[in-house]
Amino acid sequence: MYSSLTHALAEALVDVLWFVEGSEDEQVDTDDAVKVMEGVTHLFSKLSSEQRNELIELLGTMADAESNPARREFLKGFPEGFGLLEDGV
Repeated sequence: MYSSLTHALAEALVDVLWFVEGSEDEQVDTDDAVKVMEGVTHLFSKLSSEQRNELIELLGTMADAESNPARREFLKGFPEGFGLLEDGV
């Protein structure tokens, strides 16, 4: 059970991106993977500062609760990797 719809959707998005990033070329076409990653980054660029901060905080909570070390690192790097951090932050 998730604390909110936002949390459930964030978990689903992270699952998809974790899969895409970790996939071999035989599993996911490289060009398609780049399109997915760029699409998510573009979507995040449209978020307000408040929405961005909410997602960054949620990702931190998810990272703290994650038992898989590799996935925890993915979650910790997510804000920077997907353009959630504003320049100079």
